[in-house]
Amino acid sequence: MKQIIHAGFILAAFVVLFGSTVSAQTAAQDAAKIEAEFQKYVELSRKDLRSEKKQFIALNMPLTEAEATKFWPVYDRYAADMYKLFDERIAIIKEYGAVYQTLTDAQASNLSRRTTAVDQSFVDLRMRYIPLVEKVLPGKKAAFFFQLDKRLGILTDLQIASAVPLAIK
Repeated sequence: MKQIIHAGFILAAFVVLFGSTVSAQTAAQDAAKIEAEFQKYVELSRKDLRSEKKQFIALNMPLTEAEATKFWPVYDRYAADMYKLFDERIAIIKEYGAVYQTLTDAQASNLSRRTTAVDQSFVDLRMRYIPLVEKVLPGKKAAFFFQLDKRLGILTDLQIASAVPLAIK
């Protein structure tokens, strides 16, 4: 439990520090500066979160050797599918970043619908993997994995939200 709290604190501190630099930007700044800041965020997320997420799960999941042998290949497929969706989300956010200062109602509606569809895809992916994880882990451990995964997802969503300016200020 101490490891979970420690890792959560580190991620939360990252969110606060990163979020404050992005939120300090004004609408008058040009798109190139916003894009550069967002690119730093994307690179950091991909580099650190992918490897750190697996390490975090490994440190906090109480797996036997037999369970670990069966679980990690399923996790690796799940993570690869999850990152494809993350890449879709990033593409939508980048598109929004390119037009947010001149955003039309039609563009806003389209982006909202696509963003919500990607959000639903994350839920659908978890639903597809629940029975796969439950085949290799007992029920409580499978539930614990999805709890950890969901909490890490919420922290990632918070990071993204702090980096994206609102459509209307």
